[in-house]
Amino acid sequence: MNIKKILFLTGTRADFGKIKSLISILDDHPDFEVFVFVTGMHLLREYGYTLIEIERCNFRNVYTFENHTHETTMDLTLAKTIEGLSGYCKKVNPDLIVIHGDRVETLAGAIVGSLNNILVAHIEGGELSGTVDELIRHSVSKLSHVHFVSNADAAKRLLQMGEMETSIFNIGSPDIDIMFSDSLPSLEIVKLYYEINFEKFAIVMFHPVTTESAEMQHYVKDFVSSLLNDTHNYIVIYPNNDLGSQCIIKEYERLKNNTRFRIFPSLRFEYFLTLLKNSQFIIGNSSAGIREAPYYGIPIINIGTRQQNRVVHADIINVDYNIKSINKALQSIDSHKVQITTTDFGQGNSTALFLNSMQNSDIWKINQQKQFRDN
Repeated sequence: MNIKKILFLTGTRADFGKIKSLISILDDHPDFEVFVFVTGMHLLREYGYTLIEIERCNFRNVYTFENHTHETTMDLTLAKTIEGLSGYCKKVNPDLIVIHGDRVETLAGAIVGSLNNILVAHIEGGELSGTVDELIRHSVSKLSHVHFVSNADAAKRLLQMGEMETSIFNIGSPDIDIMFSDSLPSLEIVKLYYEINFEKFAIVMFHPVTTESAEMQHYVKDFVSSLLNDTHNYIVIYPNNDLGSQCIIKEYERLKNNTRFRIFPSLRFEYFLTLLKNSQFIIGNSSAGIREAPYYGIPIINIGTRQQNRVVHADIINVDYNIKSINKALQSIDSHKVQITTTDFGQGNSTALFLNSMQNSDIWKINQQKQFRDN
C-alpha cells in the first residue's frame, strides 16, 4: 500500500479525547502521513486554549485555523471552517479526512471532503444525539463514505439510512481504550496538578441546549442554586461554546468564592478520566455521564433533554430542569448503586480495530460517489 495521507479534524476537547489514540497510532505508522487540522474551542482562551494538549502529543503535522465568529452564528462558523479546511486540503491533498461526532466543524469536514472527491471517514455516526446535534450527525453520515461506529445499534441505524454494509466498521468507542490504559495519571498527581484539596468530590458538566437557548439562563440559575444548597464538593468544568454557554459561565461566578467548588475552563483528557474514575458522581448533561461514567461504575444525575435519546442505561438518574427534581436527586445520590457497564461501546481495542481497517485495501476502494442501499 502506498503511503496514505490522513487528515484528522478536531474542534473541541471532547472530540480530541475520542480520536487522540487513533491519530497517534497512524502518526507512528510508516504506511500513513498524518495531518491534524485544529480549530474551534481549542483556540479560545476562555475555554482553556486546549491547543496546548494537542501540542503536547508532538504530532508531526499540526495546523491551526481560527473559525470563531460568535456563539449565535453556527452557520457562519460552518462557512468559515469550510473555507479554511478547503484551502488546507488543497495544500495537503489528503486521501482521507477523519471527523468525529456531531459538531459544526464535523459537518464542515464532511462537506469539504465529499465535494472535493476526498474520502471521508466518520467516527461514531449512527448514534442518537438530540437537539440540533441529531441533524448534524446524520447529515455528516450521509456525506461520509466510511463509518467507524461504536456499537451494533449505530451500525443498524446507518443501514436504515441506506449506507452500504461494506462501508461500516464496528470498532467501539476509542476513548474506552484510554479509560483503561496504564497511562492514566494517579489521583494524587492530578490533585497536585490542579490544586484540588477535596478528599471526596463530584463532577459538574452542564452544556447549553441550542434548541432551548431562550430558557437556558433560567435552567442554569436553578441548577447552580441546587449545587449551592447541596453539601458535596464539586469540580466544575466549563461548557462547550454553543449558543447559551455564556449564561452558564456567568452563573458559575456565583460559585467562585465558595470553598466547595473548583472551577476549570478545561481539563486534560487523561486527568479528567482519573478524576471521573474517583468521583462520587457526575451531574449535568454531558455525554461523559452517558458514555464514560457507566464504565467506571460512577453514579450519574442527567439533567434535562440534551441526552434524552442516548440515556438508555437503567442506572442513570434522569431529572428535568426543575430545582426540586435536582435537589431530590442530590439527596439520594450517595446511596445510589451502579452496575458497571462492560459492552455498550466496545472492549477497549478500538485503536487496533481502526488500524486494521485502515490497512485493509478494501477501504481505499470504496466509491467516492455515494450509493444508496435499499432495505
